[in-house]
Amino acid sequence: MRPLIERIDSPNDLRKLSLSELPQLADEIRSEILTTVSKTGGHLASSLGAVELTIALHYTFDTPKDMILWDVGHQAYAHKILTGRRKIFPTLRQLGGLSGFPNKDESPEYDIFTTGHSSTSISTALGLALARDLKKQNNKIIVVIGDAALAGGMAFEALNHAGHAKKDIIVILNDNELSISQSVGALSRYLNRIIVNPAYNRIRKDVEKLLKRIPRFGFRAYRAARKLEEGLKNLLIPGMLFEEMGFRYFGPIDGNNITQLINTFKNLKSLNEPILIHMITKKGKGYKKAEEDPAAFHGTGPFDITTGKKVDSNQIVTFTDAFSEKMIELGARDPRVVGITAAMLDGTGLNKFASIFPERFFDVGIAEEHAVGFSAGLARGGFKPVVAIYSTFMQRGYDQIIHDVCLQNLPVIFCLDRAGLVGEDGPTHHGVFDMAYLRNIPNLTFMAPSTPDELKEMLEFALTLNGPVAIRYPKGSASIPTTLRTPIEIGTAEVLRAGKDLAILSVGCMAQISLEIASLLSKKKVDSMVVNARFIKPIDSDLLAKICSQIKRIVTIEEGVLEGGFGSSILEFIEKAHFTSLKVRRIGLPDRFIEHGRRTELFSKYNLTPDALCDVIINEVMK
Repeated sequence: MRPLIERIDSPNDLRKLSLSELPQLADEIRSEILTTVSKTGGHLASSLGAVELTIALHYTFDTPKDMILWDVGHQAYAHKILTGRRKIFPTLRQLGGLSGFPNKDESPEYDIFTTGHSSTSISTALGLALARDLKKQNNKIIVVIGDAALAGGMAFEALNHAGHAKKDIIVILNDNELSISQSVGALSRYLNRIIVNPAYNRIRKDVEKLLKRIPRFGFRAYRAARKLEEGLKNLLIPGMLFEEMGFRYFGPIDGNNITQLINTFKNLKSLNEPILIHMITKKGKGYKKAEEDPAAFHGTGPFDITTGKKVDSNQIVTFTDAFSEKMIELGARDPRVVGITAAMLDGTGLNKFASIFPERFFDVGIAEEHAVGFSAGLARGGFKPVVAIYSTFMQRGYDQIIHDVCLQNLPVIFCLDRAGLVGEDGPTHHGVFDMAYLRNIPNLTFMAPSTPDELKEMLEFALTLNGPVAIRYPKGSASIPTTLRTPIEIGTAEVLRAGKDLAILSVGCMAQISLEIASLLSKKKVDSMVVNARFIKPIDSDLLAKICSQIKRIVTIEEGVLEGGFGSSILEFIEKAHFTSLKVRRIGLPDRFIEHGRRTELFSKYNLTPDALCDVIINEVMK
């Protein structure tokens, strides 16, 4: 018999299936997701847990006319399969293939926004709802948001506005962590069978109209009835917070029960008001190893399905490993050192610090703004906060960096992991903007290590400074001969290789590539100086002045956007110092959002490999 999944090329095909066939389809979709992600890597546990929910949404609602917005989007693999991308699903997260997140360029009809950051969906959904109403249209706007993302400040700001605006919007809270007491489960299910029933809601509206028409006491009677309903629901349902914000709350319901989901959605489609549906799903459902350890399979590389073990896991010491190790050392030596992250405990390497110093570790959840403001308070209170957040997510705390930390000149250390090209997660996750958005802030010292060992030295050095510090470092590792190392001093670069024809000024792990370029250039009779800048701010003015007076050709190399980046700071120095007759070539990433793909592939595509850069220098700089 032909698998059901092969008959689905659009939600219209899905709606031709009977209810009894949907559980089999869910199993087939899970198998497709598991097989693909085991080869490509990706966000496995979240997508496995949301299969029934995805089927029920597309089965019940008239997509794409009815719009589904996936917060973050790491649970949307089944959505991709059901919306015409099944045949190319094996290309997931590969260069030129499917994105690992919803992507408007990939599917404008079904992926309303390109997403990858959390807590944004309710805001954008409310904007869509208001646009719909202004145009006198009648489609549904549905949001799927996880319990962790709902804790983000932006989500609550949007809930508050949406509840006040009383617009027709459905928010589905996909809860795969919170436990619901068994003692209220049966009562809650019973009550929800009543309140999702169309007859109940028709009667509710009729009673509301009737009470309001009673002379003198109508509105008083209506308010009393509402209080009685709210009081009962407050006793039986964990959703009064949302009711008070202006949403009708329904739940919790079983988010892996297709029949229950479809019946609920059908009953609630006719309600033209803000609705929040709370459902419980099982993260990793259908794959035992992901069910037992969903955190390990939240974002995973390729793995063996039978054993669950990662494929091709190497033993190199990464920048994250070095950060983790140094934090433990600093924490043991200085009781003022505290670690802070925003729901990235394992990814940032703070998990070991947290286990050893639990009283000095704080995971604030997906709340980067709060993480930064919180760190400012700790610093003012006499501690040495180290805030470890991925470069792309630190963007969300930008105002707090300026207002709460740098304006106050507080000794907070920001450690920006995943700076540069992160690979398969794509444009929402590439950390390529941090040099441009941080180097212009007063009081901030900004560094970039060339190796994991240098990151340790920079952390040590940062603790000696009585002001804000940022350190950016990439995913992976890099190496430079240890014999070349010199001690770190404020605003001081190091010369890794002497030369008279050309100066290559590099920042971060690009120092390793610069040394390889110099080696290639030497074969072409070009004698190149290689400088590891170390500091993005302040730059080494003394060394730069010496270089500019002796060498007339300068190349800057950075793993970040060129506009406003490290190379721009060199041009600013040259202009300010009135150096003339210099030939300067900046090399970095272009003014565009970079697609997903392996780091090595992206480096090759954007000509950041030693061979490609050598050719650029020979053909454009040395002529």
